[in-house]
Amino acid sequence: MLIRKLLDCPEFVAGDGTQLRELLHPDKQDIALRYSLAHAVVPVGQVSTPHALTTSEVYYILAGQGEMHIDDETNLVQPGDAVYIPPQARQYLRNTGDRPLVFICLVDPAWRQEDETVFDPAD
Repeated sequence: MLIRKLLDCPEFVAGDGTQLRELLHPDKQDIALRYSLAHAVVPVGQVSTPHALTTSEVYYILAGQGEMHIDDETNLVQPGDAVYIPPQARQYLRNTGDRPLVFICLVDPAWRQEDETVFDPAD
């Protein structure tokens, strides 16, 4: 049995600027998964850097509120929302609330740095 405690997972700043803790990743644990699972935070007043993955991604919002931007679409997100992000979609998330925007991020197949393109926010 594998149980990963959130606070036992090292926190780091991801390429898109979010605070991230990887919970499950097939390259880091001896587990038979196609996907990776991470806990992410966009601090108050912050926005993640626009980026795209060659893989699909799902965000599940746990706390806070924000604006999800996927290609030319923008929608408000709040706790209980699941957001599907298709492969190659340019995406970013803006915290519009007064507390951290917290979400679970599932990437399938598992996230790899070479699968991600981070864009200049001015573009």
